[in-house]
Amino acid sequence: MNEMVESSEHFSAEELACKCGCNVSQMDSVFMERLEAVRRQFGKPMKITSAYRCPNHPVEKSKSHMGNKPSGMHPNSRACDVAVDRTDAVNLIQIALQQGMTGIGVCQKGQGRFIHLDDRDGPPTIWSY
Repeated sequence: MNEMVESSEHFSAEELACKCGCNVSQMDSVFMERLEAVRRQFGKPMKITSAYRCPNHPVEKSKSHMGNKPSGMHPNSRACDVAVDRTDAVNLIQIALQQGMTGIGVCQKGQGRFIHLDDRDGPPTIWSY
């Protein structure tokens, strides 16, 4: 298991923390190194809308069935959602793939436009919401 970190050069503990009210910020250090590499290459601020999610986070609770612990990338400290749209979204996806992100979720409709980034094991996977 990799070391856990609360923040990094470009991302504060507050923006990486769980939004359920517990305010726990614990991110995988290797994921954060990749995210920092993405940020440096992207060349402008990236607004994180969701990063670590504890098992009590409403989204993770909705994924739990029969008492099983959520197993997604957010509760495993290896994912974040970045508010971005249009050309910036395309650029972010290209850079993320170059920097070793292997999970890319795309939501580019309505008011909540974002790109999900994670570094799951296995080949790159892209999906839409």
